[in-house]
Amino acid sequence: MRHRIAAVSAAALLALAGATGIAQAQPASLYAPSAVVLAVYQGDEATTAVRASTLSCAPTALGTHPDPEAACTALAATAGTLDTLLASPDENRACPMHYDPVTVTADGVWQGTRIAWKHTFSNSCAMSQTLNGNPVFAF
Repeated sequence: MRHRIAAVSAAALLALAGATGIAQAQPASLYAPSAVVLAVYQGDEATTAVRASTLSCAPTALGTHPDPEAACTALAATAGTLDTLLASPDENRACPMHYDPVTVTADGVWQGTRIAWKHTFSNSCAMSQTLNGNPVFAF
C-alpha cells in the first residue's frame, strides 16, 4: 500500500510539472505585434525623412499617425502585401512629367512578421495620385 501511494504521488507530481511546463510555453498575449514606422523621403534613396510617423495596431490602434485606426484598417486589408497599397492612379488627376522622386517606406513588425517595404514615385504628385486617399501615408 505504501509503494502504491508513493507511485501515485510521483505520477501526480510529474503530471503537475508537465502541466506547469505547458502553461509557461504559451504566449503572453493573444495578439501578434504590429508596430511600424512609416516615412516619406525626398529622393530615391531613403536617407533623410521629410516626414514620418509611428503606428501600433495590436491590440489597439495608436501612435503618432494622425488617424491610427484608419491606417491600421488599411494595412490589415493588405494581408501583409504592402504593394496592394498602390491603387490604380486617379485618372482624373494629371501630374507633371518631371522627375523629382519621392520614396515611401514601412519598417517594423506586422502581425508578428518583420517587414521592410519601400516604393519610389517619380514625384509627389504621382505619389498622391497612386496612393489615392489611402490613409497609411496620409500624415
